[in-house]
Amino acid sequence: MTDIVVLGSTNMDLVTYVTKAPQRGETVTGREFRTVPGGKGANQAIAAARAGGDVLMIGAVGNDAYGTHLRSTLEHSGVDTDDLRTAEGPSGTAHIVVDDEGGNAIVVIPGANGTLDHLSPGDEGVIASADILLLQLEIPLPAVVAGAQAARRHDVRTVLTPSPAQPLPDELLAAVDLLVPNEHEATTLTGRTDPREAATALLDRVPEVVVTLGAAGSLYVTRGADPLTVPAPKVTAVDSTGAGDTFVGALAVALGEGRPMPDALAWAAAAAALSVQREGASASMPYRPEIEARYAS
Repeated sequence: MTDIVVLGSTNMDLVTYVTKAPQRGETVTGREFRTVPGGKGANQAIAAARAGGDVLMIGAVGNDAYGTHLRSTLEHSGVDTDDLRTAEGPSGTAHIVVDDEGGNAIVVIPGANGTLDHLSPGDEGVIASADILLLQLEIPLPAVVAGAQAARRHDVRTVLTPSPAQPLPDELLAAVDLLVPNEHEATTLTGRTDPREAATALLDRVPEVVVTLGAAGSLYVTRGADPLTVPAPKVTAVDSTGAGDTFVGALAVALGEGRPMPDALAWAAAAAALSVQREGASASMPYRPEIEARYAS
């Protein structure tokens, strides 16, 4: 099994389903409300564990009911939570509006995630034992930088999802092996709106880039090779929340198992396609037998 460490956020997703998302100053009536465990870190950890990885989560939850629920959800999916801290105060929350086309808009309130601003004693050893470290940007940036640099010191492959979109310091990107932005994040990092141009520009700062393109699949670029586009399965989306995290978690497992990049991207796309056909973030993430069946078809 691929040993994966995730350093990142845990949130309780507060999800409202509507026909059409409200505009500024507008009030609409929704049809359903759900609380669903999420957070980009926890989502990627659950996705990777369900895809067959041996996953450990470094993060923080609050000492509230949400924190208890988040911890138990991770454990139920097979994620090791020995390094998931409990902080005083509320857990992180994400307030999500999902429309009938499967699109979403999200407001994240960090809560306990804001306390994760450095590595604690023992964290570097945990990272050193991994094959792959997964990082995102929903915890304070100093911890993300410290995690990436610890991974680099121990030759651990580091995969960064640069979300929420923001400019990134050179010291972080210098320690990243694979960057996985979506189109919007790639534009934020480069100022270029064309995905291929943005991905190529990012190769000046990182050795490999995968730009996720939603229903259009993904674009992979690496130094010294032609760009590669891998299509996504054609499905009807119900809820795209967590699809990108499902993709990254599954991709990490596939790469850790030694799959060539084209196959790894197609396998991850199969996992993401399954997730968008279900409501919720972590709740929608498929298990390995489902991914294998979808990939084979």
